[in-house]
Amino acid sequence: MTPPCIICVAITGSLPTKANNPAVPITVSEQIESTHAAFEAGARIVHAHVRNDDETPSSDPEKFARLKEGIETHCPGMIIQFSTGGRSGAGKTCGGMLRLKPDMASLSVGSNNFPTRVYENPPDLVDWLAGKMKTHGIKPEIEAFDLSHILQAAKMHEDGRLADTPYVQFVMGVKNAMPADRAVFDFYIATVKRLFGADAQWCAAGIGAHQLTLNDWSVAAGGHARTGLEDNVRLDRETLAPSNAALVRRVVDICERYERPVATWQEARKILGVPQA
Repeated sequence: MTPPCIICVAITGSLPTKANNPAVPITVSEQIESTHAAFEAGARIVHAHVRNDDETPSSDPEKFARLKEGIETHCPGMIIQFSTGGRSGAGKTCGGMLRLKPDMASLSVGSNNFPTRVYENPPDLVDWLAGKMKTHGIKPEIEAFDLSHILQAAKMHEDGRLADTPYVQFVMGVKNAMPADRAVFDFYIATVKRLFGADAQWCAAGIGAHQLTLNDWSVAAGGHARTGLEDNVRLDRETLAPSNAALVRRVVDICERYERPVATWQEARKILGVPQA
C-alpha cells in the first residue's frame, strides 16, 4: 500500500511580514486561526514560531503556551512542533519554551550561511537543546541545511544524544546554503536510508519558488512535505498565497496526482512515533 504523506505547515517563521503578504499570521490568535484552516485542509504538523507585536521574532514562552493551548483546542491531534531556530533568540533563549513539552521541536545541528548572515548553531547549544528535548520527551526534527548535518545527526543518535531514530528534514533553496539540486536531494535520501535504515522517515522543505518543486519531489519519492508562509508567500510569481491552507491544499493536490493518501493525524503520530494525543 502507498504510504501516507505527512504534511507540515510552517505558519509564520521569523522573517515574512504582513508587508510581504497580509496573510502572514503574526498574533497568537491569527496563528491559531491560520493553523486550524491548514489542519482542516490536510496539515498534520504545525511548525510554530511566535512574534512580538512589531512583527520581530520572539522566544517568549508565554506566547508559545497560548499558541499551544489554542492549537490543542481547535486542532485536536495535530502534532505541535516548536522552532528553536536561532533567529528567534540568542543562545539558550531559543529553547526556553521546551519546558512546555510540545510533541516535536526543530533542531539544527550545525551552522551554515544564510542570505546575509551566518546561521550559528554552536556545538554546546546544539547539545543543550538536544538534552532538553530528551528530558522532556520531545521528538526532534533535524533541519538539515547541509549534508554534514545529516551525518552529525547520525553521530548524535549513535552516542545517545538523540534518543529516537532522527526525523530529518532537508532544507533546500536558501540563498548561500544548499540549492534545490535534484542529485543532492536523491543523495540525501540515500544517506538517510544508509544511516538510519530503509524505513527511516524524512521530509523536505523548499524555500521561495523552490517550495513547489520540493513538494513534488518529496511526495513522488515517498517522503513527507513541508509548506507554509514561513518558506514562501506566493502561489506563483504574480500571485500571493491567500493563506497557509491554500499552500497545504496545493500539496494535497500533488498527493492525489501521485496517488498517495494524506496522513490522518493518527497515522502521522504512529509513523513518527509521537504518542497519541
